[in-house]
Amino acid sequence: MNEQYPLPIAFVRRMQEQLGPDAAAYFAAMEQPWNRGLRLNPMKPLPTDHPLHGDLLEQVPWHEGGWYLHNDSTLGAHPLHEAGAYYIQEPSAMTAVSVLNPQPGERVLDLCAAPGGKSTQIAGMLAGEGLLVCNEPVPSRAKILSRNIERMGISNALVVSADPDQLCSKWQNCFDAILVDAPCSGEGMFRRHPETRLEWDEQSPAGCAARQTRILNAAVQMLKPGGRLVYSTCTLNLVENEQVVSQLLDEHAELICVPFSLPVGQGENATVMNAPEGMLHLYPHQFKGEGHFVAQVRKAAEDASGGDAVAADMTDFLPAEQQLSKPDKAILTAYAAFRKAFGSDLPEANAQFGDMLIATPDLPLLKGLKVLRAGLQLGTIKGKVFMPDHALAMGLPAGGDYPAVAVDEAQAAAYQRGETLPVPESTSGYCLVTLDGLALGFGKASDGQVKNHYPKGLRRG
Repeated sequence: MNEQYPLPIAFVRRMQEQLGPDAAAYFAAMEQPWNRGLRLNPMKPLPTDHPLHGDLLEQVPWHEGGWYLHNDSTLGAHPLHEAGAYYIQEPSAMTAVSVLNPQPGERVLDLCAAPGGKSTQIAGMLAGEGLLVCNEPVPSRAKILSRNIERMGISNALVVSADPDQLCSKWQNCFDAILVDAPCSGEGMFRRHPETRLEWDEQSPAGCAARQTRILNAAVQMLKPGGRLVYSTCTLNLVENEQVVSQLLDEHAELICVPFSLPVGQGENATVMNAPEGMLHLYPHQFKGEGHFVAQVRKAAEDASGGDAVAADMTDFLPAEQQLSKPDKAILTAYAAFRKAFGSDLPEANAQFGDMLIATPDLPLLKGLKVLRAGLQLGTIKGKVFMPDHALAMGLPAGGDYPAVAVDEAQAAAYQRGETLPVPESTSGYCLVTLDGLALGFGKASDGQVKNHYPKGLRRG
């Protein structure tokens, strides 16, 4: 038993009542080590025989590309982590997106997105098609979210920081799918982060439920007729989970729960956990992960009379240049010269965001919103010279035919510290610095050295 951080007495009492005969198994599981996880980035594939696979244990059953990770793994400090080859993510946190099941070409909103684990999982399933809108109301957390979108090489995302009520006033009937991974009392994290037990009290669930209900009501307004919404928490009580969903259904006759199931276990132990009523509690004594809750609802595609649902106020998606800025001629000319030298199949620029040239899908209405990132940042202009942005290096498809300097792991670490690297005298101009075929960032070669263009804010000490 964790004597430093004991489970709150009121919580123990409630779980005994909630689980009945299963309570003993739950409390026994709480004394076991928690499960670490890693999700490979499908947009930046590594060979199946790559050494990092030695840190992986077995696949996470509910998400292709998800793996259980050795508890003593140091892959978070590996250069390929910063190259976006994978995202360190607790396995049960992958369930909500698996249930949402975003499809290439859809427009998907992650309404409470920081730090970005679920957003980047959605992006991998969209496979570069459609649009992912990631929102985080807390500005400092939104910056972390934006950074993870960049690191994972996602080129079809919009990152904003706004209250959900502000968004729903602009984006009515807008998205094919919405994820609300809501702020909660965090009871599912009591094993992983036992110190959080000290912050919990009996009033926590009710206070969280009020906020969750407000967020969900905003989300419903932004969901297209026929669209689906997944609500998830990392908490275990009925107040924040079933009762919140029940209230949502009571207040929105256009919503229905959608049944789903999740595969669990491996090999001979493989089975499924069914949610016939569209809601599922995930307890650590029942599956290999931390405590979680997932619910799925769908918005009716027809109104009560059987006709098509009214969607006259559906948000238009407009070309980015109509909402941000049309690119200046000077920066387009400089980018054209850069493309000619570096690779003509680089993305076509279609807008300018501040002084940054970007390539982005059509976007929802942005006036009055704080936008941190739109599409793929290509670069800026200095004098008449185009300066490629780090996001461009991260967003280029793996295996592209671009000037590159391949390095080993030690050189990669040196590059990420900001050091210069030796290259043949014949190498010149902008190039990608790559490890195992994945871009770490840009460099500029001359006189037998690669001048380091790794962003100073990302450099390791």
